[in-house]
Amino acid sequence: MAAVLFAEDHREQHGTCQEEAQKNEQKLPSHEWLPGCQCEILLPEIITNMPNVFLWAHRGVSLRAPENTMAAFAAARDCQADGIELDIHLSADGVPVVMHDETLDRTTDGQGPIGVQTVRQLQRLDAGSWFAGTFAGETVPLLDDVLKTFGDTLRLNLEIKDLQAGAAVLALLETYRQADCLISSFDYPLLARLRAWQPSLPLAVLFDAGNWHQALRFAVGLHARAFHPGVDVVTRPMIAACRRARLPVHVWTVDDPAVARSLVRAGVSGLFSNDPAALNFLSVPH
Repeated sequence: MAAVLFAEDHREQHGTCQEEAQKNEQKLPSHEWLPGCQCEILLPEIITNMPNVFLWAHRGVSLRAPENTMAAFAAARDCQADGIELDIHLSADGVPVVMHDETLDRTTDGQGPIGVQTVRQLQRLDAGSWFAGTFAGETVPLLDDVLKTFGDTLRLNLEIKDLQAGAAVLALLETYRQADCLISSFDYPLLARLRAWQPSLPLAVLFDAGNWHQALRFAVGLHARAFHPGVDVVTRPMIAACRRARLPVHVWTVDDPAVARSLVRAGVSGLFSNDPAALNFLSVPH
């Protein structure tokens, strides 16, 4: 199976590609070779002395079940993922519900913004048929139900989109003190406000564009538990800087085993995957 190496590794093996590698600034992934290079770099199928790698099921096992549903989360538990990542919005009556998009159209048979529907209205929607007929009748989960069902068996990464949802989540977590939860967001002022409210709250900083040095400095000042860059922006210098700061790096979203191997070799601590079972060879008991 072929995959791209970091640019400096590629330069050592293929000097004719040096200029193109420099343009790519040591980027790792992806599922392709460096642009303009016809060299196929093979990675071994087995890695020895594998460090602990935390496997997150991205929106549950969203390659095998409709994303952000109880079926997808149950599949994550069944395939022995370490945790699940899920996205939180508020219903019109202020209840935290699980869905990625701000609107209902893509993943339910409803239409329009989530925030104008009450919980009762949302739970009447079909959140499974769009994926496959076998999942017809899957409902939009309440965060309360996810915590009740999976909070004592899986770590939960709750991605928060706005401050009002963050406040509602913190209030709900008071009822589930035994649950192992991590709060993440792309909204840095939101994360700072949550930290001010709860100094010991486990937080993670999401990153997908811009100056990663500034994002990392913010994460360190926030006393974040982890740094979560996208697979298209992660670089070897970024990983090295995070490791110097003793800040674990968890990369999203990785489904290709060869890309996963390269990332782990570079020092990442965790991966988000739509199909974590495909990466189970990286995981050891935690």
